[in-house]
Amino acid sequence: MELTGKVALITGGSNGIGAASARRLASLGAHVVIADVDADQGKAVADEIGGVFVRCDVTVASDSAEAVALAVSTYGGLDIAFLNAGIGTGRSLGDDFDAELYRRAMAINVDGVVYGAHHALPELRKRGGQIIATASMAGLMPTPGDPVYGANKAAVVGLVRALGGAYQDIRVNALCPAFADTNIIVPLRSALDEIGMPILPVSVVVDAFMSIVEGSGTGEAWFVQSGRPAEPFTFRNPPGPRAADGSRVAAAQKDPISLALKEN
Repeated sequence: MELTGKVALITGGSNGIGAASARRLASLGAHVVIADVDADQGKAVADEIGGVFVRCDVTVASDSAEAVALAVSTYGGLDIAFLNAGIGTGRSLGDDFDAELYRRAMAINVDGVVYGAHHALPELRKRGGQIIATASMAGLMPTPGDPVYGANKAAVVGLVRALGGAYQDIRVNALCPAFADTNIIVPLRSALDEIGMPILPVSVVVDAFMSIVEGSGTGEAWFVQSGRPAEPFTFRNPPGPRAADGSRVAAAQKDPISLALKEN
């Protein structure tokens, strides 16, 4: 994919994976809009790469709308929406459960992707663009230590897989890294070191991000795991329905909900 002149919007772009991806895209000739609540660091990254910054709280739908509008008014359109903002909770559903933190995590990690996709879709479809949402290995496997984080990242994976089959003119994929060297693992760092858990360099995650950007697939969840090449996770298809005579119901195998809606 030729990136010169392409326009990318990155939520959570002030730090970590978002900032590193912004630098990579800009180095390849893309125009980048950094969207974040961290205004000081976001402006610093934007100035560094020759992009623009917009304050964006992804839990507020209108903020996502304004970020997309800024990308369009500044650079003429939108080609890549990297919906990357996210937080962990570090809590269980037991005595340490925090309802306020739970709602905040769901709002950032799920609502932020939904609002971002909703407002980016019309502009992306004009140019055959793409959405990449940051999920996690926690969205592909059980996460007993932070079940809320696992739940909302699984929701992002499910959303991406559904959107990938809903649009023919854009691509929608998920980036699913394991533990990467970002602020989100700071509370876990000593425990991860104790058990010998490898920590992914951010550059490795950005390499995987670029493989998605430059690829051709859609509805995919790319795992990024230490010591392995990043690639789409292979989901096993669940068993589908059968008619009374035991034959397969071919149309319903693909998307039974959409089929039912169309028939009613």
